[in-house]
Amino acid sequence: MLLSLPALHLQTSEYHPLFQLPHGRLGPWCSPTGSPAPLSCDTGCGEGSWILVCRLLVPTQVSLLSMEEDIDTRKINNSFLRDHSYATEADIISAVEFNHTGELLATGDKGGRVVIFQREQESKNQVHRRGEYNVYSTFQSHEPEFDYLKSLEIEEKINKIRWLPQQNAAYFLLSTNDKTVKLWKVSERDKRPEGYNLKDEEGRLRDPATITTLRVPVLRPMDLMVEATPRRVFANAHTYHINSISVNSDYETYMSADDLRINLWNFEITNQSFNIVDIKPANMEELTEVITAAEFHPHHCNTFVYSSSKGTIRLCDMRASALCDRHTKFFEEPEDPSNRSFFSEIISSISDVKFSHSGRYIMTRDYLTVKVWDLNMENRPIETYQVHDYLRSKLCSLYENDCIFDKFECVWNGSDSVIMTGSYNNFFRMFDRNTKRDVTLEASRENSKPRAILKPRKVCVGGKRRKDEISVDSLDFSKKILHTAWHPSENIIAVAATNNLYIFQDKVN
Repeated sequence: MLLSLPALHLQTSEYHPLFQLPHGRLGPWCSPTGSPAPLSCDTGCGEGSWILVCRLLVPTQVSLLSMEEDIDTRKINNSFLRDHSYATEADIISAVEFNHTGELLATGDKGGRVVIFQREQESKNQVHRRGEYNVYSTFQSHEPEFDYLKSLEIEEKINKIRWLPQQNAAYFLLSTNDKTVKLWKVSERDKRPEGYNLKDEEGRLRDPATITTLRVPVLRPMDLMVEATPRRVFANAHTYHINSISVNSDYETYMSADDLRINLWNFEITNQSFNIVDIKPANMEELTEVITAAEFHPHHCNTFVYSSSKGTIRLCDMRASALCDRHTKFFEEPEDPSNRSFFSEIISSISDVKFSHSGRYIMTRDYLTVKVWDLNMENRPIETYQVHDYLRSKLCSLYENDCIFDKFECVWNGSDSVIMTGSYNNFFRMFDRNTKRDVTLEASRENSKPRAILKPRKVCVGGKRRKDEISVDSLDFSKKILHTAWHPSENIIAVAATNNLYIFQDKVN
């Protein structure tokens, strides 16, 4: 049963006007890694046999009250799937994130809602259900707002979600839209107090004159209820749109980044933040680049990186200076004039940057490639993977339909040996760093039967097309995989396609 709450979606541009400025230089492209081949690695990826565990429809606004309904709304799975035509703009998933144990998976959408899925516990009778996830909690994180001073609409879309490590029975996560970051506490309650002296059974205050005896309140069992409460609201600190949030390894601070500034917050202080990066020029006409993504080092609380629309990465050390406008290291690939074109500055813009779990490497995603950088080598990446090089001849049409401004994310697997990122036509790509093999898989509604094995897909650029190939002219650019997540310790991945969340696991699991 899906319960609906009214939601207002503000029709705004998918990309900020600042991103249409000149972007910078383009480095040489590595040669394609070849046609998709079965993925094989030492992390249990087997021969590339990924199995669809379940396809979950992010429920269209299931309120917390629905947990008290007779029908268990947490069991929303394949039997509740709707046709794609029923999906509204507000239902489109805009963020996906596993928590640190992988037992919970959070998604945010353009309607400002956060849906948390919980992993199904394994049982002797249903061993195969171990990888399945069911709805655990749903809450409205952000609402549409209007800035009357600047006459700007602030949409409710969830840009990023970040989990905090679990310290007690409750879970904590950060969620942000364009302007405001919120800290949420998600907790369970299966008991309720009864027998108050000053209140009756319905919660109304009693007349003190009628109270003649003293009662000791007791806790009575009740149906499990999951509550989500906002513990902190960090607002009014960003002039431009927030594109990244990252929790520091000290777990006391986090940073939020917008197009021109990065702020450092303490979790206990909401009315002030410390500006650690400010690239805004005195004259805005001199603006040549913007900040596109930022992340803290996984182990060193003083180190962070941020990427720019020029295709560069800056590593900063907060021990060197309070204001980190001057970077410690600068990563940029040399320009190859032979590859330069009208679109070079746009496609070189970095849409995502991620530290490896070990902290030794940085992974960046631009429009056509994924690159891996060694922290000890700044002049060029050590690895470059072509995601969809066949689109190089389609850049003109992609520019006209604004797809060239799409911001794809990239993720590491738990051992940093495989990387994953999305593409068009609901394709997503995996690259094995050890064997240099890659595979193209599809999150398709047509192949959404549970336990179905994914078949590698191939794209035909020209000439005679084989039976199992798809022509580059037949790709659907409205179907795109922008957001993906990888389980922190197992080969379980989550892929967001429009309003559907696909969860796959390796066949050997």
